[in-house]
Amino acid sequence: MTDKELRKLSRTELLEILIAQGRENLALQQQLEEARAALESRRLEIAECGSIAEASLKLSGVFAAAQQAIDQYRENCERECEAMLEAARRQAEDILALARQSGKEGAS
Repeated sequence: MTDKELRKLSRTELLEILIAQGRENLALQQQLEEARAALESRRLEIAECGSIAEASLKLSGVFAAAQQAIDQYRENCERECEAMLEAARRQAEDILALARQSGKEGAS
Protein backbone atom coordinates (compact mmCIF):
# COMPACT_ATOMS: atom_id res chain seq x y z
CA MET A 1 0.00 0.00 0.00
CA THR A 2 1.36 3.43 -0.90
CA ASP A 3 1.52 6.49 1.35
CA LYS A 4 -1.27 8.15 -0.61
CA GLU A 5 -3.58 5.16 -0.07
CA LEU A 6 -2.72 5.05 3.64
CA ARG A 7 -3.59 8.74 4.06
CA LYS A 8 -7.03 8.13 2.62
CA LEU A 9 -7.82 5.46 5.23
CA SER A 10 -9.76 6.25 8.38
CA ARG A 11 -8.35 5.78 11.83
CA THR A 12 -10.48 2.66 12.30
CA GLU A 13 -9.14 1.13 9.10
CA LEU A 14 -5.57 1.98 10.12
CA LEU A 15 -6.10 0.39 13.54
CA GLU A 16 -7.54 -2.71 11.88
CA ILE A 17 -4.45 -2.94 9.67
CA LEU A 18 -2.17 -2.54 12.73
CA ILE A 19 -4.12 -5.22 14.62
CA ALA A 20 -3.90 -7.59 11.62
CA GLN A 21 -0.17 -6.97 11.32
CA GLY A 22 0.25 -7.55 15.06
CA ARG A 23 -1.58 -10.89 14.79
CA GLU A 24 0.51 -11.85 11.78
CA ASN A 25 3.64 -10.86 13.69
CA LEU A 26 2.62 -13.05 16.66
CA ALA A 27 1.86 -15.98 14.35
CA LEU A 28 5.24 -15.59 12.65
CA GLN A 29 7.01 -15.41 16.01
CA GLN A 30 5.24 -18.60 17.09
CA GLN A 31 6.28 -20.33 13.85
CA LEU A 32 9.83 -19.15 14.40
CA GLU A 33 9.88 -20.57 17.94
CA GLU A 34 8.49 -23.89 16.68
CA ALA A 35 11.15 -23.99 13.96
CA ARG A 36 13.85 -23.22 16.53
CA ALA A 37 12.55 -25.97 18.82
CA ALA A 38 12.50 -28.46 15.92
CA LEU A 39 16.03 -27.45 14.97
CA GLU A 40 17.26 -27.90 18.54
CA SER A 41 15.54 -31.28 18.73
CA ARG A 42 17.22 -32.30 15.48
CA ARG A 43 20.59 -31.12 16.81
CA LEU A 44 20.08 -33.24 19.93
CA GLU A 45 19.17 -36.24 17.79
CA ILE A 46 22.31 -35.76 15.71
CA ALA A 47 24.45 -35.36 18.82
CA GLU A 48 22.86 -38.46 20.33
CA CYS A 49 23.55 -40.43 17.14
CA GLY A 50 27.15 -39.33 17.37
CA SER A 51 27.27 -40.46 20.98
CA ILE A 52 25.73 -43.81 20.09
CA ALA A 53 28.23 -44.26 17.26
CA GLU A 54 31.11 -43.42 19.59
CA ALA A 55 29.79 -45.79 22.23
CA SER A 56 29.45 -48.51 19.61
CA LEU A 57 33.04 -48.01 18.53
CA LYS A 58 34.21 -48.08 22.13
CA LEU A 59 32.24 -51.25 22.78
CA SER A 60 33.76 -52.79 19.67
CA GLY A 61 37.17 -52.07 21.17
CA VAL A 62 36.13 -53.64 24.46
CA PHE A 63 34.83 -56.73 22.67
CA ALA A 64 38.01 -56.98 20.60
CA ALA A 65 40.14 -56.77 23.75
CA ALA A 66 37.95 -59.38 25.46
CA GLN A 67 38.27 -61.69 22.46
CA GLN A 68 42.04 -61.23 22.47
CA ALA A 69 42.16 -62.08 26.19
CA ILE A 70 40.03 -65.19 25.59
CA ASP A 71 42.27 -66.30 22.74
CA GLN A 72 45.39 -65.82 24.86
CA TYR A 73 43.81 -67.70 27.78
CA ARG A 74 42.84 -70.58 25.48
CA GLU A 75 46.38 -70.75 24.05
CA ASN A 76 47.85 -70.81 27.58
CA CYS A 77 45.44 -73.58 28.58
CA GLU A 78 46.38 -75.60 25.50
CA ARG A 79 50.10 -75.21 26.30
CA GLU A 80 49.51 -76.21 29.92
CA CYS A 81 47.49 -79.26 28.83
CA GLU A 82 50.20 -80.29 26.36
CA ALA A 83 52.87 -79.90 29.06
CA MET A 84 50.81 -81.92 31.55
CA LEU A 85 50.14 -84.60 28.91
CA GLU A 86 53.83 -84.81 28.05
CA ALA A 87 54.75 -85.10 31.75
CA ALA A 88 52.14 -87.84 32.18
CA ARG A 89 53.55 -89.72 29.15
CA ARG A 90 57.07 -89.53 30.54
CA GLN A 91 55.85 -90.70 33.95
CA ALA A 92 53.99 -93.59 32.30
CA GLU A 93 57.11 -94.54 30.32
CA ASP A 94 59.17 -94.44 33.52
CA ILE A 95 56.63 -96.66 35.30
CA LEU A 96 56.61 -99.10 32.38
CA ALA A 97 60.41 -99.16 32.32
CA LEU A 98 60.50 -99.88 36.06
CA ALA A 99 57.85 -102.56 35.68
CA ARG A 100 59.79 -104.22 32.85
CA GLN A 101 62.99 -104.07 34.85
CA SER A 102 61.20 -105.54 37.89
CA GLY A 103 59.75 -108.25 35.65
CA LYS A 104 63.18 -109.16 34.29
CA GLU A 105 64.68 -109.26 37.75
CA GLY A 106 61.88 -111.46 39.02
CA ALA A 107 62.27 -113.84 36.10
CA SER A 108 65.94 -114.41 36.71
